[in-house]
Amino acid sequence: MSRNPLRVTVGVVLTALLAMAGNAAFSQATVQSPSAHPAIDPKAVAILRASCAALSGAKTLSFTAVDTYQRAARNGQPLYYTVKSDVTLQRPNKLRVIKSGDGVPDEFYYDGKTVMAYVPSQDLVAVADAPPTVDEMLASAWDRAEIHFPFEDVIVSDPCDVYDEGLKSAFYVGQSKVVGGVLTDVIAITLEHAQGEIWIGVDDHLPRMIRTNYPNEPSRANYETDYSNWRLGPPVDASTFTSDKAAAAKRIAFQPPSAVGGRDASVAASDTGSKQGGPP
Repeated sequence: MSRNPLRVTVGVVLTALLAMAGNAAFSQATVQSPSAHPAIDPKAVAILRASCAALSGAKTLSFTAVDTYQRAARNGQPLYYTVKSDVTLQRPNKLRVIKSGDGVPDEFYYDGKTVMAYVPSQDLVAVADAPPTVDEMLASAWDRAEIHFPFEDVIVSDPCDVYDEGLKSAFYVGQSKVVGGVLTDVIAITLEHAQGEIWIGVDDHLPRMIRTNYPNEPSRANYETDYSNWRLGPPVDASTFTSDKAAAAKRIAFQPPSAVGGRDASVAASDTGSKQGGPP
């Protein structure tokens, strides 16, 4: 459903004509017969792997992720919520996420030994021992407290792993000069349970936007994550990944919100919804 009603106006007609004129420059994949293209286009895969290599090769990185996700209202109307996360990562075992946006702002710290999910407005924190790598910690956080980051696939040690496991189709769409303020290559992919479109910087190979749809979900929900403020390789002080204020807060159990006496808003600290809420 479009966010704005479609009206037959002169502006719409002009826009359509301009789009038709510019389509050839944007993408030949969209005008040629699908049978003219392999299910998995080597060009699309090469762009994706270059992005994965840029991400996994950075010992430290930071970025801002703005995640917009869809949920149905009681009357079935789709509603959209937005969460902003400022992320700092040091491989292999340190992560900080400062989250703001729709809902209660919260903070997440992982220093290689311990995770803390902290809600400053309530001065509540959930603390737990953690595995020794980011990958293991992310799996543990989901299993133990249903914490999930929508940008998870760009911070794991092998960002392409999710695609290697079940890539059904991949093709090159074209280039965009609009998304992220840089020239991007646009690729479309299909996994077993998800479809995605990814905008990747031509020069730095970093993702600028990912749009995902889960056709098997009852609501066929849509998700979008916009990436900005990328910094790869900056020095990061060890104090970044812990917080004295969080450590001194009132502690509650590190467990899912569904548990009896559960974590309220705090250990929901990085959870923007179901685990399927992230990029493909």
